[in-house]
Amino acid sequence: MASPMSAGTFLTILKDEGVTVVEVGDWEHHNRNHKGPWGPVHGVMIHHTVTSGSERTVQICRDGYSGLPGPLCHGVITKDGHVHLVGYGRANHAGLGDDDVLRAVIAETALPPDNEANTDGNRHFYGFECENLGDGEDPWPEAQLDAIERVSAAVCRHHGWTAPSVIGHLEWQPGKVDPRGFTMASMREHIQNRLT
Repeated sequence: MASPMSAGTFLTILKDEGVTVVEVGDWEHHNRNHKGPWGPVHGVMIHHTVTSGSERTVQICRDGYSGLPGPLCHGVITKDGHVHLVGYGRANHAGLGDDDVLRAVIAETALPPDNEANTDGNRHFYGFECENLGDGEDPWPEAQLDAIERVSAAVCRHHGWTAPSVIGHLEWQPGKVDPRGFTMASMREHIQNRLT
């Protein structure tokens, strides 16, 4: 169990991991904390946006849209590998997911199939949205994959977690497919190599 790090610490650990960070507006105080607690945190969740165009993608993730107010994550990872910080605190990214998956993340063991949606993931995960159409054909540039690896490793390093604490949305919530275009198993291998 871990308390979320401060926004200042979050910024520092990302920069220390070699991430190119873009601070968007008053991101440190932009959150959904009035809807419920944020924390304890147990892991990192990776998403794709089903959008194209970095500026538009960042705006959507910061502001949200009708029926789903922003922020929709903590950081937006654009195709160029830049990480745009759009919010900090509770964010509308994970939604309801499987409590068995959460237990596996906490224990850092193999993930069971996600077959129910009974647990608030927005409370327990750092979230990164990645600019991609999510059709399995839109490419994932090396700079973007490297940034996903770095942000995940940075958060894990701070909390003393290992790579099994990093999951994809598709591993958390039934019916989700993101991120599509690379496997979370391969990403976790890269993250663990960076941590060790």
